[in-house]
Amino acid sequence: MMDARATELTVADRTLIAAAADAIKRRYRNDWQEVGAALRSRSGQVITGVNLDAYLGRMAVCAEAVALGKLVTDHGETGIDTIVAVRHPRPHEPDQTIRVVSPCGSCRELICDYDPDARVIIMGETGPVVVPIGVLLPNKYNRGAGL
Repeated sequence: MMDARATELTVADRTLIAAAADAIKRRYRNDWQEVGAALRSRSGQVITGVNLDAYLGRMAVCAEAVALGKLVTDHGETGIDTIVAVRHPRPHEPDQTIRVVSPCGSCRELICDYDPDARVIIMGETGPVVVPIGVLLPNKYNRGAGL
């Protein structure tokens, strides 16, 4: 069951999904780059990225982290209004539709660290919806939390 805080997509949200899809369409490489991400900063900048895979799996970097790194590096910003990731299917998959995917646990932590008020586009029961990052990350780790 979807969280009650999930909301319908706006035109700007659909544009963000299209930007993520465009990024991975342009840079897709089977077994190397298959996820694209796009984020809209608090100032309205749209930044895209693709995942960076590696022979050593733990060295891979998610598309959301690449987009956030570009935001910080190129624009000096850290605020995330909305973020989305999409997955490009592999060539052998019968359905070649690029679809919204949820961020992994590490990306959920990263998104929340940089903006605890960020909105995240995920797949709902009938299609993409928007939820606050806190919905995806209950009981977030906090370095300052006491026992």
